Amino acid sequence: MEAKLTIKLRKSVIEDAKQYAKNHSISLSKIIESYLESITMKKVGNNEISPLVESLSGVIKLDNGLDFKNEYSNYLSEKYK
Repeated sequence: MEAKLTIKLRKSVIEDAKQYAKNHSISLSKIIESYLESITMKKVGNNEISPLVESLSGVIKLDNGLDFKNEYSNYLSEKYK
């Protein structure tokens, strides 16, 4: 069910938002709805893993004793000599 909402904003913000919406072929209402949904979404303990990330899982095999921080530090030291 949809409902109407009236909000007060600075005129310049409204004009810029309308131009943005027009440039991206989306309604201003949809932009605001998407934003409000994103900030009010309940966080779930387990984030859903996208199929792409799932397919990449386990592709690289590394030694168990590898010190990632030390290796990355060495890499950066060499890169920025």
